[in-house]
Amino acid sequence: MDAQIKPLYEAAAKVRAHAHVPYSHFRVGVAILAEDGKIYAGANVENAAYPVGACAEASAISAMASNGARRIKTIVVIGTGAEPVTPCGGCRQRIREFAGPETRIVCFGSESEKSSTYTMDQLLPDSFGPENLGAAR
Repeated sequence: MDAQIKPLYEAAAKVRAHAHVPYSHFRVGVAILAEDGKIYAGANVENAAYPVGACAEASAISAMASNGARRIKTIVVIGTGAEPVTPCGGCRQRIREFAGPETRIVCFGSESEKSSTYTMDQLLPDSFGPENLGAAR
């Protein structure tokens, strides 16, 4: 595991332990390295009234944005199981809002250090983003 990913992996693993998943029992932790050099983490939080819960990616992005950062440099996702877990479709779009085409998304399962790495363009090709609405980047 490279030196940039290790602290993100550790932050995602730590916050994953705090996921509130009484229904699916599928814990996810996410850590973002933002443009400001800080790490922001989030875990999934389920709610009995589906779909009111929050994905871990949304939690981490909210923490980042709430602290004034607006660009994701790298994001690490750790889900349940041996195989790497990628963000859901909705979270791919959430990440896209704050990521460039080359932003690195590194995905892990919780039972192994096996990982899969993608760029934003690979996870969400031909995506719709702020520039499609005329918003300056």
